[in-house]
Amino acid sequence: MKQYLYLILKGMGMGAANVIPGVSGGTVALITGIFEKLIDSIKSLNLTAAKLLFAGKFKEFAEYINLYFLIAVFTGIGISIISFAKLLEYLFANYPIYVWSYFFGLILASVYFVSLSIEKRSVVNILIFLTGTAIAVFISFMTPASQNDNVFYLILCGIIAASSMILPGLSGSFVLILLGNYQLVMIDSVSHLNLKILLPVAIGAGVGLIGFSSFLSWIFKKYKDETISILAGFILGSLTILWPWKEPVKQTFGTGEHMKEKIVSYIWHFPEINSSFFIALALMILGYISIWLMEKYASEK
Repeated sequence: MKQYLYLILKGMGMGAANVIPGVSGGTVALITGIFEKLIDSIKSLNLTAAKLLFAGKFKEFAEYINLYFLIAVFTGIGISIISFAKLLEYLFANYPIYVWSYFFGLILASVYFVSLSIEKRSVVNILIFLTGTAIAVFISFMTPASQNDNVFYLILCGIIAASSMILPGLSGSFVLILLGNYQLVMIDSVSHLNLKILLPVAIGAGVGLIGFSSFLSWIFKKYKDETISILAGFILGSLTILWPWKEPVKQTFGTGEHMKEKIVSYIWHFPEINSSFFIALALMILGYISIWLMEKYASEK
């Protein structure tokens, strides 16, 4: 029982990381020593596991996929996501500049530490890095933080966000920001348990976790440096989305009870030099230090 309690706590660390844009749940799994077992367990959800389950061999099925390990970890992830979403809903409503400042520091640090794991600094990898940066900048200026509640798009969000959740160095919540649905999924829907939004995302997340766990081991063996290069560039270019000093541009859709107001763009501006600016700057530095401490601990492990 004690070991499962520890697993729940480790899962809570992963869940907290994935609520915060910029921190990778995969990194937390690596730090806490469960990353390899987690990938292997998720990979085990295959045809053999299905045959054992439908044959009624529940004991063999549980052993084959490390069922109790997965239950403990994902229980912790679920608890943490729900509780942190409530906190962030309050913080975004009352201190948006401070919240985004901390996130900005997290992302900025992620660019540096993800880049450190590139073993071969070749011209090709630099071009891939610049390509990733250009793509992210293009996305941030064309459709920054524009929400989309289409069912198929929500499933796609779940697939991509869950895949990134198990990838060290890339945050699932960060990916949701890039896709425009962070506020919709992680804040509004999780806080109010809106199943109309959460169910398609959960379906996509399940597909993403199972499919990407196998793909992850393959692509990192074949194209590790290239993969990390484009991820690092993507993170750097997407800092425009997280710029704390911006005003949302909202648009109203529909009429009557079906009327919805959505953020379709932002107007960026430079901050005024006052006490609020220095608090925000301190939080940026704190965000950077947070990632530095986590990566330092991970490298020691």
